[in-house]
Amino acid sequence: MNYHFIAVEGNIGAGKTTLAHLLARHFNSRLILEAFAENPFLPKFYENPKQYAFPLELFFMAERYKQLKELVHTKDLFQRVTISDYVFSKCLLFAKVNLPDEEFHLYQKLFDIIYQQLVQPDLLIYLHAPVSQLQKNIRKRNRFYEQSIPDDYLFRLQETYTSYIRQHNIKTLFIDASNADFLGNEKHFQTILDALEKEYEPGQHYFTLP
Repeated sequence: MNYHFIAVEGNIGAGKTTLAHLLARHFNSRLILEAFAENPFLPKFYENPKQYAFPLELFFMAERYKQLKELVHTKDLFQRVTISDYVFSKCLLFAKVNLPDEEFHLYQKLFDIIYQQLVQPDLLIYLHAPVSQLQKNIRKRNRFYEQSIPDDYLFRLQETYTSYIRQHNIKTLFIDASNADFLGNEKHFQTILDALEKEYEPGQHYFTLP
């Protein structure tokens, strides 16, 4: 295993947390999961996005920083690998979609200060699925506040993610997760494990699940 810090990313409902759990178990690694349920503004945001977007994004940024800053100061001798189900840049991507320009520029200033203090992943695994599949997954996991997410919102997030990855030439395993079933299909998970055995240049490297 050549990577010490791997982040799994993707749109809402792409399967990030499921894959992160499986990878952490396989590599006996430290696991960092986004504490979305602790954000008191999340249900309110889906009811009234304009009013609650800014406190929502500030809370998420503070919580992500709180989790990730520990990687700078701690080394777990028994868990050489760290797996996360998000990357800190997610803060900026969601803020870009959710905030008006003036609030976004203020948010970006705070983000830039914090970003420099954190360790960034060696590798990003990005799960890409069509919006129709994302909606199926969202309905299946049945979080009440997510059930009315419009397709247009998911499309905008998708475009923001992929644009950011391309522009910053991030070392990324870009996985076609259209029919992903990491829990029920061993071949799907094995494809990810096989991919992690190789070294990659910066940029996107595409994989299709069998």
